[in-house]
Amino acid sequence: MVATGGPGPGPADTASSASRVAPAPSLAPPSPSPVATEPSPSPSPTASPSKKPVKRAAPKARPATALYRHPDTQVGEWVGAHRDDPRRPVIESRIAARPEAVWFDAYDPGSITGEVRSVTSRAAAAGRTAVLVPYVIPQRDCGGASDGGAPDLAAYDGWIRNFARGLGSREVIVILEPDAIAENECLDAARRAARYASLARAGRTLHAADPAAKVYFDGGHSGWNSATKQAGLLRAADAAGSSDGIFTNVSNFHRTADEARYARAVLAALGGPARLGAVIDTSRNGNGAPPGDEWCDPAGRALGQAPTTRTGEARIDAYLWVKSPGESDGCKGAAGSFTADYAYELATG
Repeated sequence: MVATGGPGPGPADTASSASRVAPAPSLAPPSPSPVATEPSPSPSPTASPSKKPVKRAAPKARPATALYRHPDTQVGEWVGAHRDDPRRPVIESRIAARPEAVWFDAYDPGSITGEVRSVTSRAAAAGRTAVLVPYVIPQRDCGGASDGGAPDLAAYDGWIRNFARGLGSREVIVILEPDAIAENECLDAARRAARYASLARAGRTLHAADPAAKVYFDGGHSGWNSATKQAGLLRAADAAGSSDGIFTNVSNFHRTADEARYARAVLAALGGPARLGAVIDTSRNGNGAPPGDEWCDPAGRALGQAPTTRTGEARIDAYLWVKSPGESDGCKGAAGSFTADYAYELATG
């Protein structure tokens, strides 16, 4: 599971949860809908150049993707076990009722296919789209609180092939390895190049297994690398050819508007095809980033935009809750563990 990174501008620290299918690591209250915002209003009818105005049918709004809410989450377990807790109604309605990403952070090549299929098959049966986070890259988190992952890149390639076999044939959203591209200071040039080549292979493997999958590569966030630098790193990982775009702000707190501007700048600098888009983690960014680069369960934060694929922003494909609100970065509780006090603070912030 990811958290927000060390004292620097960006990675995410996390610890594995007891479950192998982990909700999300650690590095304004949403509307009641658990999935998507309301469609944008249709544009006003336009007039033809003839004398009599001709009303034209407004184009139909593209329906928002219904995102999947996995039932096996830490916040869901807490809600079920604390029905009499006075904080429970707020945490349940504002966090537990929302769809969030499902993290896979254990190197378990023999069982990962079944774990992924368990999620994607339930999402398919519900007619919804799952958000999945593979998080097993070797030297994960550069030795930080989320250290771990596969023993080497050959093992990782095999794990990803097994992961891909569980995707099915419907649309899924894959947030591929948070911090794996933006955070690379622990790797020398050769190991960095090898990692990026492995991520490119992973993107192609996921698409080959499920052509409907949307795979996003690590874009860091607006307080970390410059857009030009991040685009260069993404280019080295063949993001333009092996992904559907980038994700930003995972387990961080930067405001959505700042992330949208940054994501578009990265995509422009990347120079990839126009089809590339971006998704933004809005799980904890309702009040923006704390002062002084504080990263570990900072006070005064709040839930951000509810998860939706109807953003109204050019090239921004979705706002997602990749990090599960209430799961600690390691200060209010063990890294990756659900902390009710923290969840309540976010839900009422």
